[in-house]
Amino acid sequence: MNNKTKKLEVSHEELDLIASALETQMKILNMQANAGGHGALARLNEVKRLLATVSSRREKGKPSGPQKTGMWSLLRAMGPAI
Repeated sequence: MNNKTKKLEVSHEELDLIASALETQMKILNMQANAGGHGALARLNEVKRLLATVSSRREKGKPSGPQKTGMWSLLRAMGPAI
């Protein structure tokens, strides 16, 4: 992986979506690692570290007070899937 870092502005809703995707990826990699998948355990550990970083950024940037945002609001904004 590249060790160069760049600053990127990401909304709280986008961080929620990224965290959700990483959690799904973690579940998939966990199943692959348990089944003996080559390299899945190393990749799983990378995803876990990234998820921890994203989660800590989510907590730092979480606005205070009641909100109408989050995953459900994002899904509602996207409209019906069918």
